[in-house]
Amino acid sequence: MRFTVYQESRIGKRKSNQDRVAYCYSRDALLMVVADGMGGHLHGEVAAQIAVQYITEAFQREATPTLRDPFGFLAAGLNNAHNAVLDYTLERDLPDAPRTTCVACVIQNSIAYWAHAGDSRLYLIRGDRPHSQTHDHSRVQLMVDDGLITEEEAMNHPGRNRVYSCLGGTIPPQIDFSAKTALHTGDIIVMATDGFWGPLGTEALVRGFAGRHVVEITPRLMDDAEVLGGRTADNLSVIAVTWEDGYGDITTGSVQTQTMPITAHTTQMEGFDKARLRESDLTDDDIEKAIEEIRSAIHKYSK
Repeated sequence: MRFTVYQESRIGKRKSNQDRVAYCYSRDALLMVVADGMGGHLHGEVAAQIAVQYITEAFQREATPTLRDPFGFLAAGLNNAHNAVLDYTLERDLPDAPRTTCVACVIQNSIAYWAHAGDSRLYLIRGDRPHSQTHDHSRVQLMVDDGLITEEEAMNHPGRNRVYSCLGGTIPPQIDFSAKTALHTGDIIVMATDGFWGPLGTEALVRGFAGRHVVEITPRLMDDAEVLGGRTADNLSVIAVTWEDGYGDITTGSVQTQTMPITAHTTQMEGFDKARLRESDLTDDDIEKAIEEIRSAIHKYSK
């Protein structure tokens, strides 16, 4: 495989960053995961961390070096992550379950497979146009679908952050799956939380990435989204990948995997920012306890 990848997560103007992003690759398969947590006092971070960490660790176990059934992997990954968040809720006897959106994508044999719950999005950009896009599980999206409001009105609607499908919570998630999608050389996949795509809008996002080097353009678009988000800018996170065919000269951010051992994996994952969590009145014991409880919740569903 050969691809160029860039990921980043920013806090915006919020007190904590409840987003989590990660990518992981073997010699012949690539996984990307984005999650946007919901819930106060660390719980949103925990839900998102469980989702991203569980799915990534499952990929490390099963991609040897490819997945036998990518759609089956995604279905099991998101559902087991949902159950792990519920177990964390029960163990802590929380009155309100933490929740998280999640979008995950697997690429192998130059074919992309993705699944999502909530309003964290995936865009597949081909040339200068959006080839494919996830469909938000949000009440505002339902209003757009019914013709009650326009896409432009949805961007500023007061209920735009309300989702009806997520991991965690009391209702099993609605998980939507893509078709098997063959990738072309130069295709760009962008996966992002609403703090990134919301302020930009689809048209500006696609125009911004089209034909650009993802390592160079993604930070600039992050800057734009943060400025447009204003004084209440949400957490914003993104993974952007350009798919490349064959093996040539390595450019900035380019990855070539042909020399990797069959059992090897490389992972880049956003975790807890302990320094910032301490600023929010959480002690080191609180943070370490949360990390251990995350491991325990994940371990139950890891086989």
